[in-house]
Amino acid sequence: MTHSLGENSATRTASPEGPTVAGGGVPTSSPARRPRRGRRTDWRKTLEITLLSGPAIVVFLAFVIFPVFLAAYYGFFSWKGYGPPTEFVGLDNYLIIFRDSAFHEALLHNGYIVVLSLILQGPAAVALALLLNQKIRGRSIIRVLIFVPYVISEVIVGTGWSLMLQTSGAVNDMLEKVGLGFLAVDWLSDPDIALWSLMLIISWKYIGFAVILFLAGLQSIPEELSEAAAIDGASYWQIQRTITLPLLGPTLRIWAFLSIIGSLQLFDLVYIIWGQYISATAGTSTMATYMVLNGRLAGNFGYGNAVAVVLFLISLVIALVYQRYVLRRDTEGALTEGKK
Repeated sequence: MTHSLGENSATRTASPEGPTVAGGGVPTSSPARRPRRGRRTDWRKTLEITLLSGPAIVVFLAFVIFPVFLAAYYGFFSWKGYGPPTEFVGLDNYLIIFRDSAFHEALLHNGYIVVLSLILQGPAAVALALLLNQKIRGRSIIRVLIFVPYVISEVIVGTGWSLMLQTSGAVNDMLEKVGLGFLAVDWLSDPDIALWSLMLIISWKYIGFAVILFLAGLQSIPEELSEAAAIDGASYWQIQRTITLPLLGPTLRIWAFLSIIGSLQLFDLVYIIWGQYISATAGTSTMATYMVLNGRLAGNFGYGNAVAVVLFLISLVIALVYQRYVLRRDTEGALTEGKK
């Protein structure tokens, strides 16, 4: 009886899950493993990313990163722009930059332009965007008219405004004809007025871009929120203040970032309107015009490259700080990979 039970306990039949061994019940073989597709998918994704982004990365390295390092290299030499640089001056070019009062003034002017651009263009562009977002007659034509100055070449804009703002130009002539001749001033040469004339031109040209950008942001705001607030008794301005503007925040911050970087690198309008040398005396010089005046026009390309490196570093630091403390919430909200 005992022997029979032992034989029965030692004998095992094949279970549905797989064969077993006698006495131990341990499977002699495991189920067939599925082929790993993760590595193949990763290789395909890596290959696709490389093929699609590779040309852009090569162009970016060749025309952005390499010139920056090349400019930093030339900035250590006193170089006339031709032949290999041989007169090594070390950090002398950079020390001259930070000691030069003309560069300090240009940097201060860039700071004024940054702040005034945000103060003047921002509220005006938001107001125009809110107006053009309403169902009014002819709003498509108004949108086009507002955006047209932005697509006009800086050369045309600078030349036209310089002709109108001259002492004997169209603006002063119009003021004389309407009996406001006492308001006629030297819009371009007076240091107390020239910077405001520049801000008028900048705002006229670039406000169209801000308006179109804000209109695109307004289109992404659900109308149901405003309708629900109106049903609850909120006024139009309360809706804009508590719903529209907060939801328009990411677009406002992106526009502010673009405006800051553009203001720091402003060159063309100032150079076209005030020429090579007048901008410094008129109080409208910028770091970019200072770079051209004291670099290429002075025949000291090594010093000009050093100024370009300083301008690049200032813009880079401001961009990184802005992204870290202002755009961080927006960029984190846009990232979905890795979130559960």
